[in-house]
This record gives sequence, C-alpha cells and structure tokens, in this order.
Amino acid sequence: MPGRLERVQMFVEVADRGGFAAAARAMGVSPSAVTRGVAELEDALGVQLLTRTTRSVSLTQPGRDYLTRARRALAVLAEAEEQVRLAQHTLTGPLRVSAPLSFGIRFLPGIAAGFRRAHPEVTLVFDLTDRFVDILSGERDMALRISGPPADKSTIWRKICIVPRVLVASPGYAGRAGLPETPSELGQHALLAYGADASGEPLTLRRGAETVEARARPRLAADNGDLLARLAEMGEGIALLPRFLVSRALAKHRLVEVLPDWSAPEIWLTAYFPPYERLPAKVAAFTEWVEARVAEAPDLLC
Repeated sequence: MPGRLERVQMFVEVADRGGFAAAARAMGVSPSAVTRGVAELEDALGVQLLTRTTRSVSLTQPGRDYLTRARRALAVLAEAEEQVRLAQHTLTGPLRVSAPLSFGIRFLPGIAAGFRRAHPEVTLVFDLTDRFVDILSGERDMALRISGPPADKSTIWRKICIVPRVLVASPGYAGRAGLPETPSELGQHALLAYGADASGEPLTLRRGAETVEARARPRLAADNGDLLARLAEMGEGIALLPRFLVSRALAKHRLVEVLPDWSAPEIWLTAYFPPYERLPAKVAAFTEWVEARVAEAPDLLC
C-alpha cells in the first residue's frame, strides 16, 4: 500500500505524463497501483484532482492548484535528500567537535590547521569544555574525551590512545610536608582532585600485581587540569594529572613525581559519536586525522 508521499508522486506523474499507464511505466509499478494510489489521495483530501474518461485524463481546477504545490514540495524534498546525501558522503560543511579544554588548547591548533589544509571545504567548529557533554543531544557531530574506558552503551566510540597519568607535587610542598612512601600515606596529605566536588572517592593505585585503594578527602577540587597543575606548582598539594599537562614542569623541576612506582587506572583519548549506522565522511576523516597525528608522535600525550 503506497504511503502519502508515494501517492503524491503518483498524482504528479499521472498529470505530467497524461495517463495512468504512462505514469505506472515511469514508476515501475502496475497501472492498478497508480489508479488506487491517486484515488486514495483524492479520498484523503476530499477533492477530485483528475477527471477520467476512456480516452484521457485531465486536471480539475483544484488538481491544477494542488499540482503546483505538490511539484514545489517534491522539489524541496529532493533538494533536502541531496543535501543530506552530500553531508554523509562528502567532505563539506560544518563539523562540530567537543574536546577537553587543556587538550584542545595544546593540540587542536596543529591538528585543525593541517586538517583544514587537506579538506578546505570542511568548517571546523570546536566546543572546548571539560564538562562531560551529551553526544546524543544532536548539538555536536563527535566528541574527543580524555577519561576512563567508556561505559556508555548508547554511543559508539573509538579508542585513540592511552593517556598516561602521574602523581605530582612541588619541591616546596615536598620540603614542607614530605612525600608519601606508600599509597596509604596519601590520606595524610593535601590532595588536589579532578572533578566537580571534593567527595573523596578512593584512589586506586597499582604496582605490578598489587592493588591498593588510597582514601583521602581532597582539600580542593577543580574540573580543569591546567588549574590543578598550577596549584600543584604553587605547593598546594598532590595532584593526579595526565602527564602531558605536567611534563614541562617535571622537566624543569617545578614538579616532582609522587609514588613513581605506582600507577592509576588507565584513561584514554577516545572519540565518541552519536549512534550513526555509518560515520559521515567528514567525521570519519577527522577522527582518522587525529589518530594519524597521534601515531606520528607517540609521545604527544605523554
């Protein structure tokens, strides 16, 4: 049974080709299907669109009016379909990407500039935030996140690389408060926590096959790693941060590693996508571009 749009298309074909049989041949259906489809359209509208005789088919005045608008509507629909097809399969138009603030400031300028040179018809639109954005909202085409392994089953994702983390403190803090020698001693220190609150979730640390949960209530919490890194440099406490945020400070001895033999659970740089059946061409191309840049410089996020 033809749907409403198919019935409208049948009517337009009959009007353009002057008969049901010609319209049926053009659409690859039977004449009876076209006859029935147009009759159902007239019944739904409560208006006779065509007059039929044994020799010809002609438009009524309401049929002429409807034909003009139906052609316009079908043309708009065809244009919309073409635009969607182009957006799915071609590298054109806006690409809206969410990414963490600190990562974006450090790495996206080079990544974006190279991608734009390679694909000048794509307009990159970045939303830099450390907030965990809802990729299902439709406001973004994809997101880059630095977090633990994904647990969200409603999205699709691609792991790009592991992002090493390190516990750090300033030499000034170490001189004033000392440094813990075991994870259990972290509870005696001022901790700088990444997150929206200072609820004091236990910190899991591993050394070989040994796993320890260190419990300590943070003295300060923030949702930006750069802020925590600067506070650590100022001697405000111990922070667990991605190494790329503190590598320069470590090299210049503004920070020192704490419990260097112990490691926290892995976090990843991951690309998240809405549940596409197939990635749009520009989304796939940008993700592959980021992966390639990371592969070319494996120490990029270390």
